[in-house]
Amino acid sequence: MAEAKYDYDLFVIGAGSGGVRAARVSAAHGAKVAVAEEYRVGGTCVIRGCVPKKLLIYGAHFAEDLKDAKRFGWNVPETYDFDWKVLRDNVMEEVDRINGAYTNTLTNHDVEIIPEHATITGPHGIKLASGREVTAKIILIATGAKPSVPDCVGAEHGITSNEAFHLDAVPKRILIAGAGYIANEFAGIFHQLGAHVTLINRSDVILRGYDESIRDRLLQISMMKGIDFRFHAEFQGIEKNGDGCLTVTMSGHDPITVDCVMFATGREPNTDDLGLESAGVSLDDKGAIVVDEDNRSTCESIYAVGDVTNRVQLTPVAIREGQAFADSVFGGKPTRVDYENIPAAVFSHPPMAGVGLTESQAKNKLGSCKVYTSDFRPMKNVLAGRNERALYKMVCDSETGKVLGLHMIGPDAPEILQAAAIAVKAGLTKDAFDQTVALHPSMAEELVLMR
Repeated sequence: MAEAKYDYDLFVIGAGSGGVRAARVSAAHGAKVAVAEEYRVGGTCVIRGCVPKKLLIYGAHFAEDLKDAKRFGWNVPETYDFDWKVLRDNVMEEVDRINGAYTNTLTNHDVEIIPEHATITGPHGIKLASGREVTAKIILIATGAKPSVPDCVGAEHGITSNEAFHLDAVPKRILIAGAGYIANEFAGIFHQLGAHVTLINRSDVILRGYDESIRDRLLQISMMKGIDFRFHAEFQGIEKNGDGCLTVTMSGHDPITVDCVMFATGREPNTDDLGLESAGVSLDDKGAIVVDEDNRSTCESIYAVGDVTNRVQLTPVAIREGQAFADSVFGGKPTRVDYENIPAAVFSHPPMAGVGLTESQAKNKLGSCKVYTSDFRPMKNVLAGRNERALYKMVCDSETGKVLGLHMIGPDAPEILQAAAIAVKAGLTKDAFDQTVALHPSMAEELVLMR
């Protein structure tokens, strides 16, 4: 299919979730495709994001499960050891396996993998780190995003989520900067694994964009567990002491000495050093590639999908964008991604999940809404003697009863919400939930029993 004047029909820069899907499907549609990836095939999600993080969360959860087991009749010893290196190395082994699977998927679809940094030299030109120059009819940028590091004295002494997976030991005291999902997830992981966690944030809001009642419940439970929060705290500096510890100074609070500082203050698109200006590709004020509804940039032959566009930074969204791009450009099936009602989760302890409008978003949009809730203690927590309550919340249109949003915090919330998100996406009403018989005893039954 490659036209004589181009080396490739499609050249993809970045082999993460979006780039791999776009490359594979375009090749299946008959395109001649190459992917340049300077690090490892799989991208953030597989190599240093959702996958290894979720495995650490499973590992960390045993701290509570082992305590609870006694109430269920299991003779668990009073003291037991946790070996961080065993968990860390097993997680990395799984990452290697998935990295291999992604690589095989591309190879099996005749996609050429080029393990080099690629720079754009014009609308159809690409220069590789080795000096080789190639051309492509279409270029797709899927380079993702990287963790932001604050601009303060001693910032080089901190780590980001990238390095958290490779630590030699669990720090005794860790300061996590930020209040988004990454900060709260790692706060839960390190706390369960025995670290003393202090979370600092510039404002006094955690998990901006999630429903207020749900995030307040997480804050309350996290504080009850012993995680410290410092709000209205901005970095002034990090100083490394003679004993290797770090002293952090911040606005509004006393300095604190810890063993590790982790930045989880957002992610910024990977658009540096790509040569985008040579092809007239526009960036927004956050450095993200500006694209239209068809993922096309301001240069006609250059497209972009995933986190580098800073639309919705979620793996399944990048995959859908990659699929839509391939089907539209090479499959003769024009497709656009629907960004309405995308479910999302925070794998905190306990986890949160939500889909659709929050209560305040619904009120801002419609003026009023009807809210139904269920605030309960999961059965397992009752017998375990764990005073931790789950909260489910349904936001409905006052007039039609249509479910506009569903938000929850509690054990297995993400697993439950995935199925319930289908109902919200389908535009079902509260009445449809009411008519569904409860599956008893389960936590999910609370979805059909809300008052």
